[in-house]
Amino acid sequence: MRVTVHSIGALGAVFALGAALALAATVRAAPPVQSGAAAGAAQAASESPAASQTPAASAAAAADLDRRLVGLATWSADFKQTIEDGNGRVLRSAAGRLYLKKPGRFRWDYVEPSEQLIVGDGKRIWFYDKDLAQANVRKVDSSLANTPALLLSGTGSVASQFDVSALPDSDGLHWFQLVPKRNDTDFLAVRVGFAGDELQKMLLADKLNQVTRVTFSHAARNQKLASDLFSFTPPAGVDVIGLDSK
Repeated sequence: MRVTVHSIGALGAVFALGAALALAATVRAAPPVQSGAAAGAAQAASESPAASQTPAASAAAAADLDRRLVGLATWSADFKQTIEDGNGRVLRSAAGRLYLKKPGRFRWDYVEPSEQLIVGDGKRIWFYDKDLAQANVRKVDSSLANTPALLLSGTGSVASQFDVSALPDSDGLHWFQLVPKRNDTDFLAVRVGFAGDELQKMLLADKLNQVTRVTFSHAARNQKLASDLFSFTPPAGVDVIGLDSK
C-alpha cells in the first residue's frame, strides 16, 4: 500500500525525522509499545510525562538525550516502518533509507512498497510519489519545528520543544518519551530507543489513534553526505501541489 502524505506527516510532516520519528499502554508504566498493544497509545500519549516526574528528573532525561545527540552532524540508516490502527492491526508498511544533516535537512528514500521520496531542505518539505507523478510541498513553519522529523536534524536542546522523560530499559534499549509542548502538531508523543548512543527504534502516536513504528539498521554517523541529497527539483511533467506550484 502506498505511504500517504498524511501518514508521513505523522512521522514528521517523519522524523518524518521525521519519523515519523508510537506509544505504550500507560505513560507511568512506560513499557515500549508491544505488538497488538496499540489501542492505548493515543490515550497514554495524551497524558504528559511531566505530571509523573519531578522537574529535576525531566531535566536529567533531556540532558541524557541531548548527550546522545551532541556532535551528530550527519546520520543515515536503513529503516522499516509500519503504521498500526488502535487495535494493533498493520495498515501500511514501508522500507527504505533515511539521511539526516544538520541543521534541518533530511531525506527519506522509500523503496518499498513503491518509490517515494521526502526531502527537507531546512525551508521546505517535499513529498514526491514517482508512480503518481505528483509532488506536494509545504513550508517548514513553527508548527513543524518540533516534529520528530526535525528531532535529530535540528539544533538546540530537545527540552525547548518537548517534555522529556526517561523510560525503563526494554529489549536491550534505553528509551525516552517526548511529548510536544505545542498542541498544533500531528502527533501526540514519540518514543525513541537507543543502543548506547545509536538510535535503533522510534514509536509515534498520532491524533488518529494510530501508531507508527520505525526500526533502524546499518546506521552511519557523521559520514560525508552530498548536499544534493537534500534538494529536490520536480521532474518534468510532475504535478506540483502547494508552495512553489507556479
